[in-house]
Amino acid sequence: MADRAVRKTGKNAERDITALCNDGDAWSPRRKQDAINDIEFGMHSYHVPWPNGRTEIRVVQGPNGKYLRTDRDTTTRNNLDDLPDC
Repeated sequence: MADRAVRKTGKNAERDITALCNDGDAWSPRRKQDAINDIEFGMHSYHVPWPNGRTEIRVVQGPNGKYLRTDRDTTTRNNLDDLPDC
């Protein structure tokens, strides 16, 4: 199992996360559904390396299906939205 750092995210027109990215890594970009499968089946883990620590990326069941998110702070916002586009 690889622990993969994510520094960018792909987003669609509605700003939903569609991919996880880290420039220069062979696995990048990783489509959302593939990353969800990686996490759920224990194949790979993903995290965001912030300057003051790291935040794990997890799978959440929402009203419209599964999605990826982090909980870096006490807000309800998904901090993956803060990453630059890939």
